[in-house]
Amino acid sequence: MALKIRMEGIILKPKRLNQYRRAVVGVIIVLFAFTSQAQNLEVGLFGGGSYYLGEFNPGLPFAKTRPSYGISARYSENTRWSFRLSYYRGKVTGADDKLSGVINRDLSFVTTLNDVALVAEFNFWEYFTGSKMDYFTPYLFGGVGIFTYTPKSLDGVKLRPLGTEGQNIGFEGRSPYSKYSFSVPFGFGFKYSLSKRLGLNLEWGMRKTFTDYIDDVSKTYYLKGENINPDNGAELLSDPTLNHQPNMQRGEEKNFDWVAYAGLTISYKFDLYSKKRCNTLKW
Repeated sequence: MALKIRMEGIILKPKRLNQYRRAVVGVIIVLFAFTSQAQNLEVGLFGGGSYYLGEFNPGLPFAKTRPSYGISARYSENTRWSFRLSYYRGKVTGADDKLSGVINRDLSFVTTLNDVALVAEFNFWEYFTGSKMDYFTPYLFGGVGIFTYTPKSLDGVKLRPLGTEGQNIGFEGRSPYSKYSFSVPFGFGFKYSLSKRLGLNLEWGMRKTFTDYIDDVSKTYYLKGENINPDNGAELLSDPTLNHQPNMQRGEEKNFDWVAYAGLTISYKFDLYSKKRCNTLKW
């Protein structure tokens, strides 16, 4: 196709760009529905980083962090409780090195995530944006989420369609894994009221996912390494070393992958209650 648009270092074809546009529009519609009855609404922009824990990073926080960004809408029930709907887009990556502790696999990946989450926030102290008294608090949050993920090689080859663990041929009864998964987001942060309308959040949160394929590595090898054709990209990406046998361990299938986001959100507060309504909030 003649028209191509470059975004985040990836060349997007018009069809793919339209899919992203529809996803963003869909999230905006959901945000509007979520907040249409709110009396106190804050809309924010998020910027920060994302990383993952899995086969390539067993447990080191912030390892190989990649940029992430997003939007959110928060409805404050009172000065202690609020509810937030967010959309984050980020990347996670990993490779076999000292961090993974594996030297005989030579595998790697990069995955783009589109994450939607609905969480409840509990403020340790009374807080609301615009207050001159209750202008700062730490908080905890937890909820539910859903996300899409697209594992690729570092060269940009999509790994799911290749069936790198024998999914395409039904090896050991396997079938292609889903393009999306549910998650349980939770974490903590700090809120600070910058002005009557502006608020600042510093936050770190984890997503417990229910998939082990964010990195395209989970179970075992399915090909004999000596029989792999190096000119066959699909076969080579399943076992770049050409040294393994079927059913040899490739990943840790009993351990689902985790995703983390950390960053800043700047929000703007809208007072949606009627002017005739008495404002009982403290200033």
